[in-house]
Amino acid sequence: MERDYRAHVLIFPYPTQGHINPTLQFAKRLVSKGLKATLATTIFIHKSTQIEPGCVNGRARCDELGFAEAGSTEAYLERLEAVGSRTLAELIDRLAQSGHPVNCLVPLDVTTVTLPVMPALEIPDIPSFCSDIGSYPAYLQLVLDQFKNVESADWVPFNSFDKLEEQMVKWMEERCKAIAIGPTLPSMFLDKRVEGDENYSINLYKPDKVGYMKWLDTKAVGSVVYISFGSMAELTEKQMEELALGIKGCNKYYLWVVRETEKKKLPAKSIEDMEDKGIIVTWSKQIEVLAHEAVGCFVTHSGWNSTMEALCLGVPMVCVPQWTDQPTNAKFVADVWGVGVRARVDDKGCVRREEIGFCIREVMEGEKSEEIKRNAKKWKAFAKEALEEGGSSDKNIEKFVASFVKP
Repeated sequence: MERDYRAHVLIFPYPTQGHINPTLQFAKRLVSKGLKATLATTIFIHKSTQIEPGCVNGRARCDELGFAEAGSTEAYLERLEAVGSRTLAELIDRLAQSGHPVNCLVPLDVTTVTLPVMPALEIPDIPSFCSDIGSYPAYLQLVLDQFKNVESADWVPFNSFDKLEEQMVKWMEERCKAIAIGPTLPSMFLDKRVEGDENYSINLYKPDKVGYMKWLDTKAVGSVVYISFGSMAELTEKQMEELALGIKGCNKYYLWVVRETEKKKLPAKSIEDMEDKGIIVTWSKQIEVLAHEAVGCFVTHSGWNSTMEALCLGVPMVCVPQWTDQPTNAKFVADVWGVGVRARVDDKGCVRREEIGFCIREVMEGEKSEEIKRNAKKWKAFAKEALEEGGSSDKNIEKFVASFVKP
């Protein structure tokens, strides 16, 4: 007999890994509170990813078109909006006819915005949309569109927690029905209250079969540098070379994620000389890597998901931001939360090998390393506390659920 759910939530995230997984984790939390959740993805994403939604009902009913096939960012986003709007209406109607009325449509996203309660920001600290006027116009419009009806939204859940951005949370609550429901990491790595929630359920790229976890098992606590720039960032060949030489100069063990499409940029001779100190994989289960005790430093592009994962798992960071919100995230990592440093770029926008090496050593063994490690442990504890029973995010999720359940 089918379970009598108290309400049904339909979730439709922007179809990239960095947006799908946080919404899926939120959906798992809702299911653990007695709701039913359906995650809507595009047919292209459904076919091209490994999807294990588990307790969340997965539906792929939007569009066959992939990003590359669209021809441009603008064309893809226009198609996604047009087809997605129609498809969502059809899904809601179909679910209602099947006896499962949809009580809520949740367009959750993960974006850092500039607010008056933020610390003073210099030009390199602000989102690239503002510091580099005219860059990525389609994505700028996508970000702006998220907020055009925010005042009339029933709820605006976002992937953070109260203690992490206390002033900002209060400022947003005064202007819209915003609630912090994060961090949206698998429960096993935090409060362990959601049964079976042991990892992310979607991977756009297949994790490398190289035994990188077994390799980490052979390394001392805090001795490995983990390097990853996420699923979208594309480094120049020069930056890739400087990064490789910076890692080599540190003489530390390393685990480096280089997507298959980026491997051609690697400096072959330098990589060959570094083989005895580490391994390069095309993709990894990042949260498992960051949770491993051998990892002592995370060289990251400072995407919000990667930043939250490192914060929640107590891993110090070296930030090498690329675009959008990443410069602002890096500012908070280094100067507000005190859990890492930001690498400086030269006059050509490149982080040189000397700077990379200095930053890694500073985080792992330098004058600031002990303070950084203490702060990392502090935020790790606060993140876990937020989702424990009675924690700030747990209360917010309970409030969210209660608003859609008839007495």
